[in-house]
Amino acid sequence: MFYNDMQGLLRVLIIGVLGYVALVFWLRVSGKRTLSKWNVFDFVVTIALGSILASVIISKSVPLAEGILAFIVLIGLQYAITWFSVRSSKFAALVKANPTLLLSNGEYCDSALKSQRVTKSEIRAAVRGAGIIAIEEVAAVVLETDGSFSVMPHNNSGSKTALSDVV
Repeated sequence: MFYNDMQGLLRVLIIGVLGYVALVFWLRVSGKRTLSKWNVFDFVVTIALGSILASVIISKSVPLAEGILAFIVLIGLQYAITWFSVRSSKFAALVKANPTLLLSNGEYCDSALKSQRVTKSEIRAAVRGAGIIAIEEVAAVVLETDGSFSVMPHNNSGSKTALSDVV
């Protein structure tokens, strides 16, 4: 009722541990960027890695070597995408989203809110999270490429801002 035989349980235990170790090893080899804040490609790779690990552990028809090769292929592709993105602005523009300005000088950018499917209450929550009480004290709220909000208070120093690449 709970299991077919001890051999199946032992296989799941051994392959599960080996698959997990292999995945952690290849993620460590690939560097910190593989696990940095997610964009759409990171999300897809993460889901695929989980699916491969589950298939290797549960399915007798997927050998461990094939699962490890699948890990290497996905992590290698992820590494290649980030490598090319850093070296080519055209490639980066093709695969990465741009940050979007949602609030500017205390005024909501309604068209950007609609296109990005963000509510004003989400903006207010981000502002509160940044420790700011008055919306008017905010120079900008930006929806970053990883889906997080950046809240910037007014810049009184007269120096350059971090908004040069924001759409």
